[in-house]
Amino acid sequence: MRLYWLGLLALLAFRLWFAAVLPMTGDEAYFVFWGEHPAGGYYDHPPMVGWWLSALLTISRAEWFLRLPALVLPLILAWGVWWLVRTYGAERARLAALLILLQPANVLNVLITTDTPVILFSFLSILAYVAALRSAQQPRLALLWHALAGALLGLAFLGKYFAALLGMAYLVHVLFIRRDAVRWPGFALLLVAALPAPLYNLWWNSSHCWVNILFNFMNRNAEAGFSWQNPLLYLASLVYLATPWVLFELWRQRQKMLESVRTNCEASAAFWLMLVPLALFALMSFWRSIGLHWLFSFIPLLGVLAAIVLSPTVLAKLVRWSAVFGVLHVLAMAILVSLPAQAWKDTSFSRSVALRLHARELLTHIAPYAPDHLLAMESFSAAAFMAYQSGRPFAVFGSGSYFARQDDFATDWRAQSGRNVLILRTFPPRAQDYLPYFRQVEFREIVIDGTRFHLIIGQGFNYAVYHENVLTRIRQRFYRIPTWLPQRGCEFTERYFPEMK
Repeated sequence: MRLYWLGLLALLAFRLWFAAVLPMTGDEAYFVFWGEHPAGGYYDHPPMVGWWLSALLTISRAEWFLRLPALVLPLILAWGVWWLVRTYGAERARLAALLILLQPANVLNVLITTDTPVILFSFLSILAYVAALRSAQQPRLALLWHALAGALLGLAFLGKYFAALLGMAYLVHVLFIRRDAVRWPGFALLLVAALPAPLYNLWWNSSHCWVNILFNFMNRNAEAGFSWQNPLLYLASLVYLATPWVLFELWRQRQKMLESVRTNCEASAAFWLMLVPLALFALMSFWRSIGLHWLFSFIPLLGVLAAIVLSPTVLAKLVRWSAVFGVLHVLAMAILVSLPAQAWKDTSFSRSVALRLHARELLTHIAPYAPDHLLAMESFSAAAFMAYQSGRPFAVFGSGSYFARQDDFATDWRAQSGRNVLILRTFPPRAQDYLPYFRQVEFREIVIDGTRFHLIIGQGFNYAVYHENVLTRIRQRFYRIPTWLPQRGCEFTERYFPEMK
């Protein structure tokens, strides 16, 4: 037992250390940008993580503190799995909790992203749903649990759209698996409780260019196509997150697992609420890549199945294997974080790593320009990172990509007409890409620890040319709103293309 607590404390200490020393990623800095501008929604996703960060930023801007929800999340998942399994014995429940804490995602992931709230609320919704199944002989109590499961599902949806996959899993479970008398009234109440969140999101989108819909269902899928490689990558991701030894033991005991799924409400819920989303992701993988982080919400349910199906002796063996795997992850990350910038030289990550390691020195070099220049970068994540480091805005110059376009609303390029602009780049610029937009352009270099950073110093910004060459292209590429979507407003087109009203 003492070894158990020592291991748990060591894991928590590593995660806290890792959260403190790991430089803020571009995605995280971008979500901090959301938090600094509280709003009803944001470009890429529903607003939940921005709301969380708005609250956290009132206390501190320290990386470890802003990552606190991600640090606490594995403990909540482990407690939830323990709660689900405890009726099968204290030893099984304890080993199940350990198995969850040692899953690779829960060892390494300390990032505060849109995935954090969707994982939390999805898992809490599943706990409420299982509580409803356990209360099937008490209809009123079961209905209350269904309502709570729906409300939590709605909150998960306000984190990320793929929470809807859990709603589909609930429907499949009710249609084909459950036979209790409360299932249809319960599901109806669950649906009613979940609906306010997506209805709110649709209402917000209707007055904000339908940005969440355009990004998630149109812009990011413009280049999607059939691929045999993506399903293989998806399968590898699934095996890695679930760990091969757990999958192997469940396969060996598959008959017992299927029997448990037929007879136990916890095993049934864990199996179907995991299988349906993962199967849908598998289908999607034939046409687009599936992010590793998309699977985080459903992998903990594997620990529930393992704890119910496998013997405590086998579970203990799996925990030991997972502990070894976890130690390897810890050592790998400790080495990576300790590497000097020169170790990344000549790799595809070199400039990104250099920007993060030398951000303070870069800011010192460009500080003299800050009073009378608009500071900008051409990457949305890099601009967000530098804004986080400096505590002042960094605009995004140029067209950018379909990701992370919140700056389309934050920076008004009309107001920059005639101003001076400093653009920071990590790659050498081409003069012809900048000359049309300024009265005069100067190119400079900053060398820090062998890495060259590039400054484009533009005087007299030409808004008319930028509007014609850049903003028009952005509108055509990213703000082509289908006519069948009712519009109550679009700040981007109203600002730059008022004639389109």
